[in-house]
Amino acid sequence: MTYCVKDAELCRQALEKVIKICGNNQSELARRCNVKQPHVWKWVRAGRVPTERVHSVAKASEGKVLPHELRPDLPDLFPAPAPAISAVAA
Repeated sequence: MTYCVKDAELCRQALEKVIKICGNNQSELARRCNVKQPHVWKWVRAGRVPTERVHSVAKASEGKVLPHELRPDLPDLFPAPAPAISAVAA
């Protein structure tokens, strides 16, 4: 799959949102993900979370950022949830 600028920006925005949820604190995100703060710094510099850390970062966001938002460039690994189908009264 091709990595485009739009995906890169979405990855960066999602990661920034998670850091904000963690009190704008990379160390807090690192603690929640069981990694050291320099790892988080590297993710910020790269503008994306490594695939093996996506689920722990999403969990650190308390459900406010979903895996597919962190890595929209990998829809096969992190598919967007299907839209809910509402029941229509007959």
